Amino acid sequence: MRTADADILIVPGYTNSAEDHWQSRWEAKLPTARRVHLGDWHKPDKARWVDNLATAVASCSRPVILVGHSLGVVTIAHAAPLFPKGLVAGGFLVGLPDIEEHPDIPEVERHFAPIPRDPLPFPSVLVASRTDPHCAYERAEDFGYAWGAAVADAGDAGHINAASGHGPWPEGLMRFAGFLKALG
Repeated sequence: MRTADADILIVPGYTNSAEDHWQSRWEAKLPTARRVHLGDWHKPDKARWVDNLATAVASCSRPVILVGHSLGVVTIAHAAPLFPKGLVAGGFLVGLPDIEEHPDIPEVERHFAPIPRDPLPFPSVLVASRTDPHCAYERAEDFGYAWGAAVADAGDAGHINAASGHGPWPEGLMRFAGFLKALG
C-alpha cells in the first residue's frame, strides 16, 4: 500500500505531539496524513477520545492507517471494536504506556485502564523500546501479542518521542514504509 492510497490518521497521546515530535513531522510530510483531534490533550477523557477517534475513522473514504503514540495507542485499542468493519487497513503503534501498573503514569491516563487485550481487527505492529520509562518491554510485548500485532524491538529508545531524541525518527519512517508495503 502506498501512502497516497490511504487516509493516515495520526493519533497522539497525552499532551499531544509537539512540533518537533515524529508524529507532527510525519503529518507535515505525508500528504494524506491528518491528526485526529481527540479532545482536551491535557485532560484526556476516555469516552470522548474513543468516540472522536471512531468518528474520524468512520468519516474516511479510503483505507485507514492509524499511527498511534503513547495514550493514542491505548485509545486505538479501546476504539477498535467501533470502527466500520474492514475500513482500517493497519495500525502502526508506538510507545505503549503501561497505564495499569507503571508507577510514573499520570492519574489522568489511568482512567483509560484496563487496556483492552482483544485481538485488533486489522494488521498492526507495536514498536516498543527496552528503555521506555513508561512501560517495561515485556509488558508491551505481552499486549502486542494479545492484540495479534507484530512486535518490533526498538532497542534503547526511551519513549520514542522528541525527549528521547526521536524528533525526525528516520528509522521509524522506514519501518512504517515497510509496514505499508507488507499491507499490499
